[in-house]
Amino acid sequence: MGDNVEVGIYPIKKALAIAEEQGLDLVEISPNAEPPVCKVMDYKKFVFEQKKREKALKAKASKVVVKEIRFGPNTDDHDYEFKKKHGEKFLKDGAKLKAYVFFKGRSIIYKDQGEILLLRLAQDLEDYGKVEQMPKLEGKRMTMFIAPKKTK
Repeated sequence: MGDNVEVGIYPIKKALAIAEEQGLDLVEISPNAEPPVCKVMDYKKFVFEQKKREKALKAKASKVVVKEIRFGPNTDDHDYEFKKKHGEKFLKDGAKLKAYVFFKGRSIIYKDQGEILLLRLAQDLEDYGKVEQMPKLEGKRMTMFIAPKKTK
């Protein structure tokens, strides 16, 4: 801690006396060592500093935003182009894109068309992002994920 560092092997009572003398705490660093390693420090300050560091690291971590685009199996060209532009914007903004085709009622018979639609979208957006998960049918929806390309 700075001014008065005493390194050595002490009985626990002596170590506690040293810590008390300095108005600090005796903190066990590695209990499994032989003999156990302790340190004289201000424990509350130590915990506070540690929480401050963790908070700073958390603030630096970027949050992953996932935007969704929903299609029907028979989405016409105009709607497709409109939604594709939205997907392009989302990827440019650095968000992940979850594109899915929702099959209502008996439209599940058009699952091939749904897959073709998603693959076409992936191809149209390949300049902005790369496919993270190919189209996969889960229940009544076929989902595909596209991650934004890293821009340097």
